[in-house]
Amino acid sequence: MATYECPKCGMGVNASCSKCDAPLVDDVLELDDGTKVQISKCPNGCGKIKSPMCCGADMSCAAS
Repeated sequence: MATYECPKCGMGVNASCSKCDAPLVDDVLELDDGTKVQISKCPNGCGKIKSPMCCGADMSCAAS
């Protein structure tokens, strides 16, 4: 399961899919302009979300 942590305060978040209850996994989405966005996605294909935010910045997740 992807665990996102805030580099400023240390808050952590684990997430699971609300449709199938599978733990979300860390991934990267590359936009048309080449920008990379860290995301969490359902391993069963239900969908994906942008990484959570804390202290005004994206939380990070160490790649597994």
